[in-house]
Amino acid sequence: MIRTLVVDDDFRVGQIHSRYVRRVEGFDVVGTAATVAEALTAVRTLRPDLLLLDVFLPDGSGLDILRLLSQDQGASRPDALMITADHDISSVRAAMKFGAVGYVVKPFGSADLAERLASYRQLHDRVDALSRAADADQADVDALFSAARPPTVPRSPAKGHSAPTLSTIHRALRAAGTALSAAETAEKTGVSRATAQRYLSYLAKEGTVLLELRYGTTGRPEHRYRIDH
Repeated sequence: MIRTLVVDDDFRVGQIHSRYVRRVEGFDVVGTAATVAEALTAVRTLRPDLLLLDVFLPDGSGLDILRLLSQDQGASRPDALMITADHDISSVRAAMKFGAVGYVVKPFGSADLAERLASYRQLHDRVDALSRAADADQADVDALFSAARPPTVPRSPAKGHSAPTLSTIHRALRAAGTALSAAETAEKTGVSRATAQRYLSYLAKEGTVLLELRYGTTGRPEHRYRIDH
């Protein structure tokens, strides 16, 4: 499980984000914090893997937390995903400088956060796997740098395909972290099986998702779809 600390000055918002995180497979919320001081103490005592970190805090900034953690050589430094209403470019640049793995601007829905967390989980798993290897080749390095950046779906889909539906199905695949059938995709998104199959086939044709064939003992192979990380 990826141990997550939610840092937000609004208790209600922090609880909402905590619920969002707990819905995503592979993540657990180990605590919440509302100030810079609370967050730093929680990092030392709870040792989270990931911070969901707001910029605006009563006693400073989430960027201060990143800066202080980067200077603390004796502490195990968690990764950070910025969750904030602050989209000023200077804040974004500062977050990147201090090593944030992503930046999500409020307001957002649970599906948006789930997609980002699924991307981070893939990055976390790749780093963990490569840490056990003797060295990495160029493909491994490229995969690490792209893992936290969710691939995009077509902005102007072909006639008969809705961009919001494409995004919903794409997010469901990314959040699942594994190959899904049309029936499983339909169950996760609320669309019909036929609609899910049509949109999955389109995404596969566009190269956004990969088609896998699962062969059983009899009959045609089952079509399953996944995002290539």
